[in-house]
Amino acid sequence: MQSQQTATQPQQMSSISPIELDDLDKQIINLIQLDFPLTVHPFETIAEQIGTTEDVVIAKLKRLKQEKAIRKIGPVINTRAVGGSNTLAAVKVPAKDVETAAAVISAYPEVSHNYLRNEEYNIWFTVSAATQERLDEVLSEIQNKLGCPVLNLPTIQQFKIQVKFKL
Repeated sequence: MQSQQTATQPQQMSSISPIELDDLDKQIINLIQLDFPLTVHPFETIAEQIGTTEDVVIAKLKRLKQEKAIRKIGPVINTRAVGGSNTLAAVKVPAKDVETAAAVISAYPEVSHNYLRNEEYNIWFTVSAATQERLDEVLSEIQNKLGCPVLNLPTIQQFKIQVKFKL
């Protein structure tokens, strides 16, 4: 498992069309959201829970990832609890430069994802780094590479909720 999420290009939500999920897809998604088995063979454990085989579970998850129903399977690290730093950031990019800017931002492994929004600051992204110094360095490099202002919106107080989508 990876500790970093894969960075993504900004997408408009309207460009994503729903995919068909069968009952087994739904069972797998429901199981892995909060209770992913921490075993040597987690997909075998999942298969046993829903009455199928490990190969079927792996094939289903590969398809769901290819069809973008899931982005990744991996831990969500509490960056601050392990001594790191994170922030929400936004950059003001001319419309003609959005794709290039998204690629620059996404090239940083510290950036987990970014979104295109119809606002003055139009690309929003999250950054998690091992230190505050590295986080500041990433934001500064992005601003310098793009030649556009970056807005840093650090967390003052976190109100964490746990989200599980029941399918």
